[in-house]
Amino acid sequence: MEFGLHIADFTWTGGAPALGPTLARHVRDAEQAGITRITVMDHFWQIAPVGPVDHEMYEAYTTLGFIAAHTTTAQLHTLVTGVIYREPALLAKAITTLDALSGGRAGLGVGAAWNVDESEGLGFRFPSTKERFERLEEAIQICLALWSDSDEPYQGTHYQLGRTLDSPGPLRRPYLMIGGGGEKRTLRLVAQYADACNIAAGPEAGRKLDVLRTHCDALGRDFDEVEKTTMLTLDPGQSAYDLVRRAEELRDLGFSAAYVYARDIAEPGAVIDVLGAAVARLA
Repeated sequence: MEFGLHIADFTWTGGAPALGPTLARHVRDAEQAGITRITVMDHFWQIAPVGPVDHEMYEAYTTLGFIAAHTTTAQLHTLVTGVIYREPALLAKAITTLDALSGGRAGLGVGAAWNVDESEGLGFRFPSTKERFERLEEAIQICLALWSDSDEPYQGTHYQLGRTLDSPGPLRRPYLMIGGGGEKRTLRLVAQYADACNIAAGPEAGRKLDVLRTHCDALGRDFDEVEKTTMLTLDPGQSAYDLVRRAEELRDLGFSAAYVYARDIAEPGAVIDVLGAAVARLA
């Protein structure tokens, strides 16, 4: 079982004026503590499970570029991008750029999007569930086409590209994660396209993996090829032992990585103290 650092709460001591140095120190400390993957949310407002809507939030790919400049080894991606926020070709190019500038460490985490309040507030079109999933599949296909050796046109229901050219391409085909536990569509897309899933660590988590296995079997995909990841919260007062205990329970269900995000912890160093100790315990 592996721990990743998911940075979801930027409400830190010093506020926005201190964010740059604080974030740089935070991700350097994470690597030194043995963290091999670092992710951020792709939201523009804070979300309810983490904090009040008006708490600090930063654009994901700008933030990942900053993190890339202050790390050397960690894999970097969103957890996860809402497909409606960017045209797929722009999304693919952002990840290509991140991959090249980070030395081959970028991935794509993507999902169908869910935050209707954020979208309505900021003017993002928020289509029906059916259309969002259609756009998700087409966006994945477009990203994979742009990262391939071909530059053939792409014709989909929602997106049409005259030439899928991406030059220079990524240093290697970026890691692809699809987030969510929808049994009919999301997990089928995981089985068909993804290197990894990200499924909530709730009571249904084990059964969701069984559903994913069924989709893999139907598509002729090796279930073991798909990395099974989840998320864990770290709240004030929780210890490394608490994290390890919960991670071991998830490992027994079949998960191999857990992205840990802190809530209401104003000093990022305290997060790394706990997470680093948990990494050492698992090792």
